[in-house]
Amino acid sequence: MRGQMTMIYWKGKKFWLGKLKEHPQIMTQGRTLKELEENLRDAYKMMAISEVPERHREKAIAI
Repeated sequence: MRGQMTMIYWKGKKFWLGKLKEHPQIMTQGRTLKELEENLRDAYKMMAISEVPERHREKAIAI
């Protein structure tokens, strides 16, 4: 899984925040830019690779 995507990022009060331009639903944070980049890679891999098992559960949560 090699390729490139664009990281959009900014500094919050405590953490660096960022998301992928190509997948704006993937957003995370990190204490450093390096950690933010690693967290975005991990979040993308989880989204792209993970499959929901046939026998799964659902639950409504308050947001």
